[in-house]
Amino acid sequence: MRILGIDPGSNATGYGVVERDGNRLRHVAHGTLRPRGPTAELRLHQLYELVRDVVRHHEPDAAAVECVFVAQSPRAALVLGQARGAALAALGSLALGVTEYAPAEIKQAVTGTGRADKRQVAVMVRRLLDLDRIPESDHAADALAAAIGHAQAGALRALGVAPRRPRGRARTGLASLRVRRRP
Repeated sequence: MRILGIDPGSNATGYGVVERDGNRLRHVAHGTLRPRGPTAELRLHQLYELVRDVVRHHEPDAAAVECVFVAQSPRAALVLGQARGAALAALGSLALGVTEYAPAEIKQAVTGTGRADKRQVAVMVRRLLDLDRIPESDHAADALAAAIGHAQAGALRALGVAPRRPRGRARTGLASLRVRRRP
């Protein structure tokens, strides 16, 4: 199964393609899309076309897209959401199945912790895909991480057997212990 990972960004959108064959993951491609243009609508259209070109060239079976996180400002969130929308529209126009993942889910799948920093994610991507070096951009590393995470969990989630996400705060320490009374 070939999986395309997308890390949407307002100025740069990362993509990464991995192939899963049984338990093995193989790197296919990665890069950063940087649409240029004088207006936002032209840049969004160019991003739409660039994502379509990546899909046509690499022919993935599925796509994993990182969800928008809380941005530093409402304007930044809006711009990021527009870029994400352009990428989703491009994937949808080619009838490619899309699964969305929160950044913490992707980090958890790749590094073992949902609070990993960008460097930890990039290092683990390099290790898991046996790359010669860390991907040149954080966006490409994050996109590869999304594809890896989907390769590891996407098939199970599609079958409805993936573990459910915990609701609310996770209990740790003594709060996680349950006392059972004997009848």
